[in-house]
Amino acid sequence: MKRTHLPFNGLRVMDAAARHLSFTRAADELAVTPAAVGQQIRALEDTLGVVLFRRNAKGLELTPEATAGLEALRDGFLKFEEAVHAMQAGQSSKRLTIATPRDFTDGWLSSRLASYHQNNPDIHFTLLAAEKDLDFTQANLDIAIRYTDDPGNHEAVTLSDGLLVTVGLPNAPEEFIGWPDAEHDHNITIVIQVADAGLAIAAALNGFGRCQVPLILAKPFLEAKKLQQFGPIMESEMQYWLMAPLPQWRQKKVKSLVTALTAELKTEI
Repeated sequence: MKRTHLPFNGLRVMDAAARHLSFTRAADELAVTPAAVGQQIRALEDTLGVVLFRRNAKGLELTPEATAGLEALRDGFLKFEEAVHAMQAGQSSKRLTIATPRDFTDGWLSSRLASYHQNNPDIHFTLLAAEKDLDFTQANLDIAIRYTDDPGNHEAVTLSDGLLVTVGLPNAPEEFIGWPDAEHDHNITIVIQVADAGLAIAAALNGFGRCQVPLILAKPFLEAKKLQQFGPIMESEMQYWLMAPLPQWRQKKVKSLVTALTAELKTEI
């Protein structure tokens, strides 16, 4: 059913003027000039084809036509307010749905979310696998983490430094463990291909060979001396990005998590 085009701004001005029975006080409420209120009322009267206000010795009064529609108009505005509150309810939700790579969850994110939950016990998480083509609406996502060189049109902050390191056991053969986003020299020998950087590190720990992975994931294994670094640390355009479309990014629960995770990252650099 085609809906009638409604002059919402004029109706809002009419409601204020009817409550105050004064264009001046209505203007104060709406933060406009009395002349602007008068213009809106005249435009609304022209649109509706009726007179809404008359002046008498005491000031402003409503016409019978205006009185006839006023109750329904105010009920309508209350319904609009209910609709707005319903649409904003997600911002007060205590659950965050996050799409994130499994290896980044295991290697970095999970412990940080646990710490965040300790400080915010009402917040709960749903973690989903991060797909190449994220559909925030279809998946009902609040925020996502992707390993990419470009966050696209989303609002985003980086969670890593774009550094790669080659690691393996001290006696690891010079064969490499491959994974989809690895940036290997084409001349190297790939002994095994795995799904992500986390599985590449696991294969290196089991003696399959060496792997080139993001430093942020390898760092705990290097510090614990479970793996050894081979060669220099390399720079890469690929990074882990925390991202979301603007409406999700503006949610208080999302902004709070973004602030906490980026602050955590700064303390580690």
